[in-house]
Amino acid sequence: MRVQVVNDLNKEEIVAFPLYVEAIRFAFHEEGMIRTAVRALTLNVYHVGDVSVNKYIASIPHADYFLNLVKFFREHCISLNGMVSRTTESLGLESTSSIFSAVDEIEDNLYYFNDVVSAGIPDVGTLVTDTMLKLLIFPLLLPSLRVEVSGGKKFGSVTSLYLLCCILRILKIKDLANTVAVALICSIEGLLPNSEAKLNGFRADHEENHDSHVDDEKPSGNSDSSSIIVSPSLSISPSVQHNSRGSASVLRDALISFIMSGDDVQVVGSLSVLATFLQTKELDESMLDALGILPQRKQHKKLLLKALVGEDSGEEQLFASENSTSKDGNDGDLNIYLQRLKDQYEVSCSYHEVGESPRVLDALISLFGRTNISADTLWDGGWLLRQLLPYSETEFNNHHLQSLKDSFKKCRSQLLDEARGTWPDLLLQVLCDEWRKCKRAIEASSPRKEPKSILFPTKKYSPSDGMPAESSFAAGETMYECVKVFVLLHQLQIFSAGRSLPDQLPLLPPADFPESSRAKTAGLNVTGPKLTTELYLVDAVPCRIAFERGKERHFSFLGISMGTSGWIILAEESPQRLNYGTVRVVAPLAGCKPRIDERHTRWLHLRIRPSTLPLTETAKNVANLKLKSKSLVDGRWTLAFRDEASCKSALTMILEETDSQCKEIERRLRHMISEEEM
Repeated sequence: MRVQVVNDLNKEEIVAFPLYVEAIRFAFHEEGMIRTAVRALTLNVYHVGDVSVNKYIASIPHADYFLNLVKFFREHCISLNGMVSRTTESLGLESTSSIFSAVDEIEDNLYYFNDVVSAGIPDVGTLVTDTMLKLLIFPLLLPSLRVEVSGGKKFGSVTSLYLLCCILRILKIKDLANTVAVALICSIEGLLPNSEAKLNGFRADHEENHDSHVDDEKPSGNSDSSSIIVSPSLSISPSVQHNSRGSASVLRDALISFIMSGDDVQVVGSLSVLATFLQTKELDESMLDALGILPQRKQHKKLLLKALVGEDSGEEQLFASENSTSKDGNDGDLNIYLQRLKDQYEVSCSYHEVGESPRVLDALISLFGRTNISADTLWDGGWLLRQLLPYSETEFNNHHLQSLKDSFKKCRSQLLDEARGTWPDLLLQVLCDEWRKCKRAIEASSPRKEPKSILFPTKKYSPSDGMPAESSFAAGETMYECVKVFVLLHQLQIFSAGRSLPDQLPLLPPADFPESSRAKTAGLNVTGPKLTTELYLVDAVPCRIAFERGKERHFSFLGISMGTSGWIILAEESPQRLNYGTVRVVAPLAGCKPRIDERHTRWLHLRIRPSTLPLTETAKNVANLKLKSKSLVDGRWTLAFRDEASCKSALTMILEETDSQCKEIERRLRHMISEEEM
């Protein structure tokens, strides 16, 4: 559609546009393809760029189309909230698939909104912003961050955090982003009348006996801001940092509270919202400063400017940058949006500078010391910390440095335990791999996850996830979690000391194998044992094992370690060469947990784990983890020896070789561990 075509219809003013009017009648058709066609047609109309077309589109009753679009979008959001609530109660692939479909629909709607606004029709952009705030953000999303309803429906904080991230990332509207930011930093009682204020389900210090619920009815066409009134402000308790579940009438403090003491989902959601604000180009720096997430380099620039021009000089107003915050904490842009919140949206609020409330930096340092949060989530916190503090130790106070040091020491101790755990042979490789991944993740220019990850969070492994605690796979999950946390805290230690992160871990090189080792005696080369390889069996112990019922086989048993690797070998004696045999079965030495049977002292029980860990990524949906864990079962061997002495000899061989393997791993880790002794 071209401007000339429109002008040919009417030279002065468009009085009728049947094609457009008929098209938007099908905008909410149940068939998705029809909705897509309508959107394609309307976007063509909006991008004509003709004044008369714009005037026609924004006039009554045609402007109701945009109001109905927001209502339609709100219904999708309410539907998603119901799905998320039900999925939390009963995890399953079917419900997860439904949420993915709902998320795709919601994001498609937002991209359409953004295309509409980017067409440059001023009245339409304002209408979309106002209705989005009045019908969705103010009455549903923001209150759910701190309000839980008693005896009624509620809009979950998880869904709200996701939707806020999506709206801010996709809808490139300056007024929308800044208004939401102002709403987060204002001290307010509630965004809905008759609400019982709680911080995510925990009753606030200032309790009110009210009720609140999510209205599933579509808002009436004449909905206005008078239905969204906020009560007078509450004061913020200075002790909120020590009691993060206390009163928090400032929603920014609710986000910080989630980071300090919320569960994985709340932490991921809060970090995502803060990261989204940090990445939103439409947001004024004064808002970032008020939220407590203005990067230090920009704070330094602001303070330097003040020092140069003088705080009280008349030149300050002349030379201060547009985004520089004045000494009372509020600049012109912040005041404008505060006033707009009161006048245009009738939100009664007051602003208190970030001073006494817990800072984001404090919350992040606290987060890194938490042991009930998944490593993947901690990495997200590491990314945000690097964005806020790109200039190393000068930005950390003594408390921050000591907290990081204490967290690192605890994790280092856990890592050393893993060196003698079930998967020590994989520990060094996993460390190197995760080091590179973590460095890449926290140094990236943008977060590595999309907003939808809030709805499908990483969960730290626990026995309730389906795998028995004695399983080697459970131990593998624990090892991966430990390594991921260790490399993050290790990198934060280096970062806080003012050094650049190395690309590789400072591991010591492999040691030479002693000539007296069983591996050398058996004639094993550096590649390790392979099937059909011939070995010298002078140290081997004869045994019997049945891999199938009624089919017992005779083997020579060997436990061998070579550097950080180790194997259990069953070899078949060679009829041609005395004391030589061919390798028939190989299994990992680590994690075999040898045990002599209490009643049959010639029997040795072994647990046989895989040579590699099938679940190589800890970022798993809990439902998938439970399904996958059902097929992960350790092998069990029972070896029968000639006599009790032979059985004990085999047990001793396993223990000695396992100890040798673990000592080599500890030796190679020693330099890296001791280097960060702080």
